[in-house]
Amino acid sequence: MTEAKGLEAINPATGAIIATYPCMHQEEIVQAIELAHSGFQQWKHSTFSVRSKALTQASQALKANNVALAECITQEMGKPIQQSFAEVEKCAWVCDYFATNGQQHLSDETIKLDHKTAIVTAQPLGILFAVMPWNFPLWQAFRAIAPALMAGNTLLLKGASNVPGCSKAIQNIFDSCDIPQGVFTNLPIRSTDAELVISHPNVRAVTLTGSEEAGRAVASIAGANLKKCVLELGGQDPYLVLHDADLDLAAERCAASRMLCSGQVCIAAKRLIIVNDIYDQFLKLLQEKLHSYVLGDPMNPAFNIGPLARLDLRQQVHQQVEKSIEQGAKLLKGGVVPEQQGWWYPITILENVKPGMPAFDDEIFGPVLSLVRADHDEHAVELASETRFGLGAAIFSANTANAQRIAIEEIEAGCVAINDFVRSDPRVPFGGIKDSGYGRELGKLGIHEFINSKSIV
Repeated sequence: MTEAKGLEAINPATGAIIATYPCMHQEEIVQAIELAHSGFQQWKHSTFSVRSKALTQASQALKANNVALAECITQEMGKPIQQSFAEVEKCAWVCDYFATNGQQHLSDETIKLDHKTAIVTAQPLGILFAVMPWNFPLWQAFRAIAPALMAGNTLLLKGASNVPGCSKAIQNIFDSCDIPQGVFTNLPIRSTDAELVISHPNVRAVTLTGSEEAGRAVASIAGANLKKCVLELGGQDPYLVLHDADLDLAAERCAASRMLCSGQVCIAAKRLIIVNDIYDQFLKLLQEKLHSYVLGDPMNPAFNIGPLARLDLRQQVHQQVEKSIEQGAKLLKGGVVPEQQGWWYPITILENVKPGMPAFDDEIFGPVLSLVRADHDEHAVELASETRFGLGAAIFSANTANAQRIAIEEIEAGCVAINDFVRSDPRVPFGGIKDSGYGRELGKLGIHEFINSKSIV
């Protein structure tokens, strides 16, 4: 037997071990894949009404167990409890959305030919392997699970190793639904065992949300095995505050975006690019908005900034901040690791951020605001595109028609918000370009990523 060590859940607010979950041995992983394949043989023939019922049951289970689920999220990765409740609610929403709209999204398309008719029908692919992150341990998983199951696929989940209780909780939810065994399976495995899953002939596709490094590793294995994959990787999202922006709105939305999940969000407002004429006024308003964000016990609803999820992640954030300062960035607020138990990091503001600094070039996964000065609106757009990433972006301007033109024609990103912050929505395709990955989740495009579009003439 191959030795499999356990996955530790550690409370990032205290550093205390919550629980240890056993890892699957490789023989058990293969058995789970075979069971998922057996489940697929049944599930692919199920009606849309049966699949819809299962997703509705999952939604109801999420709502019924929202307290325990929210507490599990907060205890394992440190998210403020009110945000954890919102995450559970959003998971129920995505289940309800695809339960209601999945059949329509997958309806046959008829194409008239010369003297014939072609039908393009959406058929399930098989087993989907989902490699999911820790920052939204339920939401990221459910936004992959809901469309996959509605399309008739089965799914194997590898949740992040530091949130094993959340992944187990998802298994418990689907164990309560009317689905064949193997339609959903949680795999408590190490990253080193991912190749075994991807290379198995019965696994047909991979979806991953995570780091660039993880994306490159998974894509290389998937490519070698000719498996379709969707990758949602990092972001260094530019938020453009143009000369005619509503500055109070912009400051409020930028603060809210950057502070969500203690700054550990792929689509957060990571580079605030502000036109010089309104820079000082915007900065004053931004600082005022940040007064409402307070570090403290994430289980206490009075606090809305929690710890970072792991010690190594905090170390990385602090190193990026310090290196940016060494290269000329000005520390306006924060930037000091507090002397207390747990993996806390203060709200930090860096000014004078320029290309070549980590605060401009690289994703900082923490409550760090990087402020960039632009000479004028056109310069702001140029700075926004000076990145290897392309996940999200936002534009604040009173001229919404011009903002929309800039968003369509000039911003290189998969998602752009106008006078708001970027967020995912079950109804709208979500994903990135360049080093932020490829493919789309959610919406009609998302459910079509993992189907066989079969043409019948």
